Amino acid sequence: MTTAFDESERRIWAGRAEAYAGGFARLCAYTVPAVLDAVRVAAGDRVLDVGTGSGSVAAQACARGARVVAVDADPGMAEMAGRAVPEAEVRVGTLPELPFGDGEFDAVVGNFVLNHVGRPVVALRELRRVTRPGGRVAVTIWPVPAEAGRALLGRAVTAAGVGRPEGFPPLAAEDDFPRTQEGLAGLLRTAGLAEAACERVSWVHRADPEEWWAGPAAGVAFIGQTVVSQGPAKTAEIRRHYDRLRAEFTGPDGMLALPHAALLATGVAPGVSEEPPAVR
Repeated sequence: MTTAFDESERRIWAGRAEAYAGGFARLCAYTVPAVLDAVRVAAGDRVLDVGTGSGSVAAQACARGARVVAVDADPGMAEMAGRAVPEAEVRVGTLPELPFGDGEFDAVVGNFVLNHVGRPVVALRELRRVTRPGGRVAVTIWPVPAEAGRALLGRAVTAAGVGRPEGFPPLAAEDDFPRTQEGLAGLLRTAGLAEAACERVSWVHRADPEEWWAGPAAGVAFIGQTVVSQGPAKTAEIRRHYDRLRAEFTGPDGMLALPHAALLATGVAPGVSEEPPAVR
């Protein structure tokens, strides 16, 4: 079932694959080694990368000798990942209904994909469904509250007096969950995954100030849609606040040092005789 949130996410990302690859993709790639370690990817494993984006998970899984299938809801993202990782099978695929049979994969990963689905627990059930019994699932999300580096652009938007733009509904309250370690681990348990656990991964992302602004200025992600939906004058005001606030993170070399953190949760697909709890 597609929600209003799902539909807005499709609009947000449509046609923005190259802009994403030029900036935010590098940020999101930081967690990839930890994600693949969490699902214990080894040579010969059949791995599904859901929400592949620029293909960073698929590329590193292939480098470990895995047999990789990657999907993305956006055709432009899928096309870009297919060019970047020709050894993987890349296709368009949308949660919560993936085009695969039950138990097809040894490991399934979703690097920051749960941020972009309207019913996260249903999406996790689908990841569980396509994982073989005893196989592992790993997902990452951004925590709330955000680390200082991730909050920078939002602070600039707030300083300019900009609120949530029209036409981009938030996640429905009944589908949301606490963006904490326990909150994400609990979501995996609700989805029927065993041995659910969650850890916090922290790092400092270094970026050129113009690179960090370029993604939002091109409308990438929800923050980008917030920036570009206001018109040129308000976008310029947001940029002025960004230039002022980024001084807190700018080193002697002119590069930004932006503290970030992600939540990385893992679980094990149960045996065929085990029934997951009912959807909330």
